[in-house]
Amino acid sequence: MIERYTLPEMGHIWSDEYKFDTWLKVEILACEAQAELGVIPKQALEEIKSKARYDIRRIAEIEEIVKHDVIAFLTSVAEYVGPASRYIHLGMTSSDLLDTSLAYMLRQAGLLLQNKLRALREVVGRRAVEHKHTPCIGRSHGIHAEPTTFGLKLAVWYDELGRAEKRLHHAVEDISYGKISGAVGTFAHIDPFVEQYVCEKLELKPAPASTQIVQRDRHAAFLTTLATIGASLDKFATEIRNLQRTEILEVEEFFHKGQKGSSAMPHKRNPITCERVAGLARILRGNAVAALENVALWHERDITHSSVERVILPDSTIVLDYMLYKFTQIMDKLIVYPENMHRNLEKTGGLVFSQSILLELAKAGLTREKAYALVQKHAMASWEQGKDFKSELLADREIVQAIGKETIESCFDLQKNLRHVDTIFKRVGLPV
Repeated sequence: MIERYTLPEMGHIWSDEYKFDTWLKVEILACEAQAELGVIPKQALEEIKSKARYDIRRIAEIEEIVKHDVIAFLTSVAEYVGPASRYIHLGMTSSDLLDTSLAYMLRQAGLLLQNKLRALREVVGRRAVEHKHTPCIGRSHGIHAEPTTFGLKLAVWYDELGRAEKRLHHAVEDISYGKISGAVGTFAHIDPFVEQYVCEKLELKPAPASTQIVQRDRHAAFLTTLATIGASLDKFATEIRNLQRTEILEVEEFFHKGQKGSSAMPHKRNPITCERVAGLARILRGNAVAALENVALWHERDITHSSVERVILPDSTIVLDYMLYKFTQIMDKLIVYPENMHRNLEKTGGLVFSQSILLELAKAGLTREKAYALVQKHAMASWEQGKDFKSELLADREIVQAIGKETIESCFDLQKNLRHVDTIFKRVGLPV
C-alpha cells in the first residue's frame, strides 16, 4: 500500500526531487501490479522495493549522453537495484510513466490551489458582511450611476469565487487521469490491471482510452480554468486600483510601516500588490493559449507539447498559488474609507436618483419619452451648472403637479434604493 503524502508546498511539487520520487513511486506500483499478475517474481519485487532509489546528479550525467530523461532515470535506478531491475518498466513506454506522474503532480497542485481559493473566498465573504450596509456609488462606464454598497461589490466577488471553486474542483478531477497502456494505447505488452492498480493507489482514474499519452484537452481545460480564476483576480485587483485613485480614494491597500511608494516622491502610496496580481494574470492567459495549442498532436503523439508543458504547468500553478495568497492578504487588510464613499455619493448633487424620478413620472401617466425629457433637462442643468438636482425638480411646476413634492423627496431616499441588500446576500449564501 502506497503511503499517503501530505500536500507539499507548490514549489516543491515541481522540484526534481519530487518529480523523481513520483516516477519511482509509479514504477514500483507497476511492479507490484505485475507481481500480482505473476509476471514479476515476488522475490524480485521485494528486491526492487528494498533497493530502488536514484541519484539526481547521476541522472543528469546519463541524460547528457543518452538525451532521454526517462532512460537516464531508469538507468540510475538500475544501478542501485541490480539484476532485478530488468522487471522495472516492463511493457511500459515513457509516457506511461510521465503522464501518470504528471497527473499525480497536477492533482497535488490543484488541491493546494483549492485550499488557497477557499481561504480567499472566506476572507472576501467576511469583508462583504462587514460592509454590507456601507453605501457607495455604483459606476457604469466609469461614471456615477446609482447607489450600491461596498458589501454588495464584494458579494458579487464572493459569488464569482464560488463559481471558481466549482470550476477548479471539476478541473482537478478532470486532470486526475493516468495511463499505462503502452506505446499506442493498446495494452499490447501490459495488462490493463496494471494501469487500474497504479492509478487507484495514486488516487487517479485510468484514462478510458488513450494513445501513447493522456489526451491534452484535459491539460488545456485545467490551465484555462487557472486562467479564468486569474482573470477574476485581475478584475478584483483592477477595481481596487481604481477605487484607490487619489480623486476617489474609497479603499486602499494596506501600507506597512516603513514601506516606500516612490524613489522620488515621498508622498506616494501605490496599489503595487494589486498591480502585481493584475500583471501576473497575463501570464496565466498566455499559458492557457499555449495549452490549447498542445491539444493537436501528430497521430498517436509527438512531443511538441512536452517542452511547452515543462514551462507552463509549473509556472501557471505557482503563479496562481502566489496570486491567491497575495490577494487574500490584500483583502484581509484592505483599508476602507466609508466617509469618502459618502462624499463621492453626494458629489453629483443627487443626480444618481434620476431614474427614481423618471419612473414616478411614468407611473403618473407621462409617456416615457416625456418623462425622460423632463428629468434629463434638470439633470443636464445640474451637471453643467452645478445646480442642486432635487431643488431644480421641486421648482418645476409640471413635475410637482404630476407626482407631488412628497414623492420627489422620497425618490432621494438612499435606503429605498438599497432595500434588497439582504435578499442578494441570502442568494449568494452570505449571512443576512
